[in-house]
Amino acid sequence: MNIEPALKALAAALHGEGPAVELSAGPHGDPVVSLVETAGIEDAAVVVRTSGSTGTPKATVLTVDALAASSMATAFALKGEGQWLLALPVQYVAGVQVLVRSLFAGTRPWAMDLSNGFTVDGFTAAALELTDKIRFTSLVPSQLQRLLATPSADTLAVLRRFNGILLGGGPAPAALLESARDAGIRIVTTYGAAETCGGCVYDGFPLEGVAVRLSDDGRIHLGGATLAAGYLHAPGLTAEAFTEEDGVRWYRTNDLGELDADGRLTVLGRADDVIITGGIKISAAHVQEELEKFDGVTAAFVAGVQSAKWGQAVAAYVAVSGSSHRASSGDGADGAALAEEWHRTLGLLAPKTVLPASALIMLPNGKPDRLAMIERLHALHQGK
Repeated sequence: MNIEPALKALAAALHGEGPAVELSAGPHGDPVVSLVETAGIEDAAVVVRTSGSTGTPKATVLTVDALAASSMATAFALKGEGQWLLALPVQYVAGVQVLVRSLFAGTRPWAMDLSNGFTVDGFTAAALELTDKIRFTSLVPSQLQRLLATPSADTLAVLRRFNGILLGGGPAPAALLESARDAGIRIVTTYGAAETCGGCVYDGFPLEGVAVRLSDDGRIHLGGATLAAGYLHAPGLTAEAFTEEDGVRWYRTNDLGELDADGRLTVLGRADDVIITGGIKISAAHVQEELEKFDGVTAAFVAGVQSAKWGQAVAAYVAVSGSSHRASSGDGADGAALAEEWHRTLGLLAPKTVLPASALIMLPNGKPDRLAMIERLHALHQGK
């Protein structure tokens, strides 16, 4: 992948010598550079789109100061600056941040070939090209899961050589984290958004210069130096998401959380993930966690679908292994058997509609495509 034009444009923007940059993926995976007019937003450097996992992506404007604060805080948390491997699409914040951190650190990033998507062999080959003794990369859970499914000696060796692997973009199954750490891989779980220059909470604790608080309803608010300037040409959306109190700007997320006595944040799930079925409130995140404990379930997505009988019904799109027919059919036949089995073990938490597949439907940035899976679950449930 040729990242030279992207690095050159980003360097100019970060030095105030060029306009803000938005990166997108070209037909062969190479970054395409677009120069963006951001009139009225001082020191704008990068424009990134939100993932679009829950609706239309928004163009988020990141300033030089916010990116610098994020880069410095990341280096402090990881105990050093080093060489980064780019294994994520550059159009999303986690991908572009690999390049931005490298520019601030003065190190040379290496990009894996993503023209045919993410592959274990491609990642392993790219990681072998790193020359710095201090090495980092950013992954999403689905990528790590693939790397650890049937790891070769070479893949395990390169994974163990990273000083830190940032894992974000969504919750990671506890079993996956345990497997990675048992294998001697240094995983750092991250939480954040495009609006916070990407991950700003590492292993549950906010980075230097980042603040976390909860609203009365448990919604997570993130504040501090890494916040975006707002959304491009969308003052109304900006005013909804960003507020300022006592000189501190806050970003209002759509996630619910808990803070323990030590200040560690636990993300409980999305605020709109509460399913009210038959008058009972059920957490989709909790059901997902329970389903992923079952043998053969490699990942799960849980949502509420419209139901004449229940108001909402719990539905699950599950990635299953161990049976090629079950994993590929997607016709609901095996799903009915799973729903019956889980009803016996999970009771009220059990999904009434189950759609098995070989993998979850993913967006290009590695996040689950919530809208696509909800559409299929709704169609399956209504067709019963």
